[in-house]
Amino acid sequence: MTAISVSTTNNAAPAEATTQSGTAIVAMIAAVNFAFHMATATLYGFFIDEIYFLACGQHLDWGYVDMPPLTAFQAWLARHLFGDSPYSIRLFPALASAGLVLLAGAIVRELGGGRFAQILAALAVLLAPGYLVFCSYLSMNAIEPLIWSGCALVVIRIIRRDEPRLWPWFGLLSGIGLLNKHTMLVFGFAVVVALLLTPDRRLMFNRWFVLAGAIAFVIFLPNLVWEIRHGFPHLELLRNIKRNGRDVQMNPAVFLLWDVLLANPVTAPLWIAGLVSLLAGSLKKYRALGLTWIIAYVVLILAHGRFYYLLPAFVILFAAGAVAMERTTVARTWIRPAYAALVVVVGALIAPTLVPVLPPAAYFRYVQMTHLAQPQFEHRRTTSMPQLFADRFGWPEMAATVARVYNSLPPDVRAKTAIFGNDYGESGAIDFYGPRYGLPKSIGGHLSNWYWGPRGYTGESVLVLGDDRKTLEREFEIVRPMAEIGHPYAMAQEHFTLYLAQKPRGWTFQSAWSQLKKFQ
Repeated sequence: MTAISVSTTNNAAPAEATTQSGTAIVAMIAAVNFAFHMATATLYGFFIDEIYFLACGQHLDWGYVDMPPLTAFQAWLARHLFGDSPYSIRLFPALASAGLVLLAGAIVRELGGGRFAQILAALAVLLAPGYLVFCSYLSMNAIEPLIWSGCALVVIRIIRRDEPRLWPWFGLLSGIGLLNKHTMLVFGFAVVVALLLTPDRRLMFNRWFVLAGAIAFVIFLPNLVWEIRHGFPHLELLRNIKRNGRDVQMNPAVFLLWDVLLANPVTAPLWIAGLVSLLAGSLKKYRALGLTWIIAYVVLILAHGRFYYLLPAFVILFAAGAVAMERTTVARTWIRPAYAALVVVVGALIAPTLVPVLPPAAYFRYVQMTHLAQPQFEHRRTTSMPQLFADRFGWPEMAATVARVYNSLPPDVRAKTAIFGNDYGESGAIDFYGPRYGLPKSIGGHLSNWYWGPRGYTGESVLVLGDDRKTLEREFEIVRPMAEIGHPYAMAQEHFTLYLAQKPRGWTFQSAWSQLKKFQ
């Protein structure tokens, strides 16, 4: 008996060591991920959404027209703790990206995967272009995959350990997810329906599941109350976007094809294997997670969601696919490093087309050489740069030009002159870069800027960004062109004439503000 006992222990030790070494390598991959984002944080400027979120962070509230409060709170916290540098503002997204790699490894281990499976899943997450780009700037899209993956890990543990007492952790993460982005509802709905469709439904009928729902609801409640008090502006925004056709509409096949690109095309066999393994293969014990992905996909198609809304769910499939591949290549281990290398090479080739890792001139040469291009998901005109890059250019120069004009005005005129931005990027640029030039806060009707009001300005003198002369002359008696604004790489809509408009025709900002609302 002693010999048998010793033999068993000796056989188990290498397996345990292998798992531990896999965990250590995943941690190193996560560190590389973090270092990459920090190293590239300053190459291009702040993204248009990012400077809007920074403005929202100066108006902390339980909700905003287009998002719950967590991103604005991140912006406020980052600036107060670390300052205004790109390293500071992008620290939390970089940490989220590294955390996602660690979570992928943790899911693999919970599914029974060893060292290779952990490393492959970590590499798939590291080199997925979608995760790279969304974690390269401050936004809710950096946090969302982390929340979905954390919830998936909790579900796996509940099923594996037959332990419904873990449900409150799912509720906690879901509540935080709802404060980050409302698409958390899609994932939560998909998980509930998927569980109901499997024998694991038995894990839901207990007080712990009810408690999880209560926790999520209580955390989300302040944002829900805000939405109710403001007439559900987020729903109004979504209706307007659909009505004006801003987003590129995609059929189910094209929708999925773009996700294939953002997930790295060569990982398609990996995540498909993961989906099959969860639904009918060696991991069918966790069938609910495979069904969750399918249900989320169907819901997003029916709701006309953007294609990248499904991307957070791919971490689960990467992990399951890595476990499946590890188990099916025991006799052909040469496939493992070959496939892992392919994931790295192709991911690295695609990354420069979506992530700002090359200076503009080098980027143009790279695109010309590879013929790779960014997907278009909005009907907005670009210039020489694609949208995800173009929206990072021109903001400091815009603020500097406005400052030059504003400071050239006579003091008595300057004191009553408002700076009006026609989109949240223009307003955000003035609010973020303006203080160094002595500029006042901007005003505007776009998204949450409208809630912040005219700041006491009457409209008798306004520097107007992003509008045309004909429109302004209908509203003002005096309209004077003051400067031309437009960075060569910026979006087409950010190339315009800066006008000084004075003497409104029978209105004030106070009387006309309700008509300036622009939720689109």
